[in-house]
Amino acid sequence: MKLLHAGPSPFVRKVRVLLHETDQLDDIEMVHVTASPVGPDPELVAVNPTGKIPALIRDDGPALYDSRVICRFLDDRAGANLYPASRLWETLTLEATADAMMDAAVLIVYEARFKDPAQQSHDWIEGQWAKVDRALDAVNTRWMSHLSSRLDMAHIAMACALSYLDFRHEGRNWRQGRDALATWHETFAARPSMLATQPE
Repeated sequence: MKLLHAGPSPFVRKVRVLLHETDQLDDIEMVHVTASPVGPDPELVAVNPTGKIPALIRDDGPALYDSRVICRFLDDRAGANLYPASRLWETLTLEATADAMMDAAVLIVYEARFKDPAQQSHDWIEGQWAKVDRALDAVNTRWMSHLSSRLDMAHIAMACALSYLDFRHEGRNWRQGRDALATWHETFAARPSMLATQPE
């Protein structure tokens, strides 16, 4: 199988951390593509018409895309139970929360990267960050018991989201007032799978 990836995408990192945690690294060839929203790679568009990463090319079926779909497939393939039936809906909801944080954080980066300063909207940027801010508060106050339990996909997704905030939005200081979440992330970020997938 081939995983199409680009740059320091937190969505790609989710998949890569899962591959480390489930011992499937040797089964996947990493293929670098261009995933710009204004000019995606033809190879990427051929398998994912939205031009987004990651995309997983399989030998025995159509390509899979959207990190949640890919992670669910790879978890099932490995029998790793990262989507445990006993708390499936909680795991999916927390993973979706992490993905929404990533979406907003990436869009802020795109606003600065693909628009001239005069065209950038401060209100729109702050509106995106407000989504992140509300999600951080919710996780810190409502979800720490879940993050303190056995490893599942929500843990991986949230760790990748928080690490992306450190990578692209360090000046926002997401840890302030969220000691429980900050402590959890510090511990999780030291896992070998996270250390091996740090963005460069």
